[in-house]
Amino acid sequence: MNTDITVHTWAELQEALFHDSFDERLGRFRSAYVYRGLSDVAYTLKTSLMRLGGNFEALEGHLLRNFKKYARRDLYTQQNNSVWNWLALAQHYGLPTRLLDWTYSPYVALHFATAEMNKYDTDGVIWCVNYVKTNELLPHRLKYLLLDEGSNIFTAEMLQNACHTIKDFDTLQRNLFVVFLEPPSLDERIVNQYALFSLMSNPATMLDEWLQQHSSLFFRIIIPAALKWEIRDKLDQANITERVLFPGLDGLSTWLRRHYSPKGQTG
Repeated sequence: MNTDITVHTWAELQEALFHDSFDERLGRFRSAYVYRGLSDVAYTLKTSLMRLGGNFEALEGHLLRNFKKYARRDLYTQQNNSVWNWLALAQHYGLPTRLLDWTYSPYVALHFATAEMNKYDTDGVIWCVNYVKTNELLPHRLKYLLLDEGSNIFTAEMLQNACHTIKDFDTLQRNLFVVFLEPPSLDERIVNQYALFSLMSNPATMLDEWLQQHSSLFFRIIIPAALKWEIRDKLDQANITERVLFPGLDGLSTWLRRHYSPKGQTG
């Protein structure tokens, strides 16, 4: 099954971004997809933990344990002391974890697919995953939690009710599965990026390889390099920029540097 949609114009891109977004039950356009934009179509859905290399699976617990041990206590309180809150916090601050960043916003994903000027000669991609359908493959305990909450996405508190440790999570069922976890609003960056994380039940499993085995759960939008400048300029005009998505002087500087760079400059 071909899961790729290649777009050639801004209009085609809009159709693809909101593909299959109408919810017949609600009679509303409420998409069941989450999005991840990458500047290079060849990039995989490799986690930061995988990028450590070596026996990275064995390092996961050590990394998180030491992060908790050395983190300033005012970053988090005892009321939020679940492993899932700590994992989200660690990912947010750059610790290698099994989590991957996603967004509910197709335009935020489009930003990340077009933000790197040194990739403007390379096709980009947006991964679009139906999180309602992925839930159909969850263990019964997690399905029940979602049903009981009337939700399609997990919070740290919900996962804590089913699994107190990562090891508990990994052993819920033999078949692999993915969970989408919405983090607490740690700062403006999380809020503005409309962010959430994916979490595989085995840290060594590549999400893209798992998705290829379940092709009805996702599609990809291929963004030709020739379209990137038009997309970037229109996103900037729509205020989808680093100034908004990365509040602070670093985000502001990144946006201004690109905004005033001449077309054709790729570095």
